[in-house]
Amino acid sequence: MNDCSTPQCLPSQRERLPMAGLLALATAGFITILTEAMPAGLLPQISAGLGVSEALVGQLVTVYALGSLLAAIPLTIATRGWRRRPLLLIAIGGFALVNSVTALSDLYWLTLIARLLAGVFAGLLWALLAGYASRMVAPHLQGRAIAVAMLGAPLALSLGVPAGTFLGTVVGWRLSFAIMTGLTVLLLVWVRWQVPDFAGQRAQQRLGLRQVLHLRGVRPTLWVTFTYVLAHNILYTYIAPFLMPAGLTADIDQVLLVFGLAALMGIWVVGLLIDRLLPALLVISCAMFAAAALALGLWTASTDVIYLSVAVWGLAFGGLPALLQTALAKSAGDSADAAQSMLVTVWNLGIAGGGLLGGVLLQGWGVMSFPWAVAGLAMLALITTLQTRSAQSGRSELARERR
Repeated sequence: MNDCSTPQCLPSQRERLPMAGLLALATAGFITILTEAMPAGLLPQISAGLGVSEALVGQLVTVYALGSLLAAIPLTIATRGWRRRPLLLIAIGGFALVNSVTALSDLYWLTLIARLLAGVFAGLLWALLAGYASRMVAPHLQGRAIAVAMLGAPLALSLGVPAGTFLGTVVGWRLSFAIMTGLTVLLLVWVRWQVPDFAGQRAQQRLGLRQVLHLRGVRPTLWVTFTYVLAHNILYTYIAPFLMPAGLTADIDQVLLVFGLAALMGIWVVGLLIDRLLPALLVISCAMFAAAALALGLWTASTDVIYLSVAVWGLAFGGLPALLQTALAKSAGDSADAAQSMLVTVWNLGIAGGGLLGGVLLQGWGVMSFPWAVAGLAMLALITTLQTRSAQSGRSELARERR
């Protein structure tokens, strides 16, 4: 059991990556994403089990996102003074509870409430992870630590969700959620054993939300988050109709596999370079995404271009959460958890907005409008990252001149 709440234990422990603890955080993220997305792959089975329509089962995903959206900021602000590991254990333990209810419930309304609470626990957990990982290491390792802690999300999306869907088809959706509960209980033991505890933020250190929002670098990072995630979800949500003109609708699993594998590669690259090249990597990610969208717009019917562009898109997107959360953690300092809760909220707004805006584009202008809208939003994110990087370079140059 680790306790890094005393200064004496910090230097030796923080000068290396504590992989066991960081992978425990990554597993928490994996379970969070898997809990969120698994109903989408098991709509017919859950519909039959609860005796409701597939459309109503789809709302189990919607209320999860709503719970995260509504709870992330207020819960994080309310618990800033709490010790970190007990709070982390509560957030993880909440998933054991709600997945147990989901596995056992025969009542749609009870399952719906469980899913809403799952979203609440997810909002708190995502607000904690990046700040927690950065506290576990020295400043020069913080980017890599956050990259490892964020590994669970793309792994869940690229491998976990398909595996969960297959498992649900074979053994039933209820047993799938029960297995998730078992994994979560094991994770609680792992976290208690390998993840250090930290003190909460003292009252005199706490900034108000408005003060956190006005810290240098916070607002640009949140704006990049919103525009990038909005653009990503326009294309990702409606990838099936977008692939239709190229005759790839039947190959959607292969296209998404290419995206997922490229995203994993993106995380690996970002993990290697993030502590030295954070601003440059953000610029490169935005530029690659914009270029991929433009290529999709120019060669919509080309199978080769689609696969290549999806790979570039996945490579650009894979490391994005780690890049944004590291940038925000460095900007917010001691208020990192409050800033991360804002990022969770903005990220979920981008997800919801992508589905909404994509639907409007699909109805009004068709799938051919997607790449151009996505490219425009990616360019907005790129311009912001370039401006922020230029401002940071200017301040660094001024500081050197003053010395």
